Amino acid sequence: MTRQRRVILQELQKVTTHPTADQVYDMVRKKLPRISLATVYRNLDLLAQDGLISKLGTAGAQMRFDGNPADHYHIRCTRCQRVDDLPAGAVMVKDKGVGEKTGYRIAGIHLEYNGLCPECLAEVQATKG
Repeated sequence: MTRQRRVILQELQKVTTHPTADQVYDMVRKKLPRISLATVYRNLDLLAQDGLISKLGTAGAQMRFDGNPADHYHIRCTRCQRVDDLPAGAVMVKDKGVGEKTGYRIAGIHLEYNGLCPECLAEVQATKG
């Protein structure tokens, strides 16, 4: 693994904020000031292809990246686009019968709830009141 790719992976694994590529670029530049945004994008794609990180994409929203590739679920704010991990045990969706019923070999599940984060909800309620 190249030094650039290793630093990108390490920086992603330090945070649970699910940053965009631009945010990853800002994080990585503190350690690698000469790295380009194109290099960050290319390495994020390679890390995702290798299964070391996850890409979190939703129509109309910027792609975000997760340094934790293990199966877990997310919740996204529809107002500010913040993405958080759902606490373990909050949702139990894994149904082993899906593969049997469809003939598919299930490789993973992508489940994302959406709504308003606590901060945006407070702002919305404050403007209504």
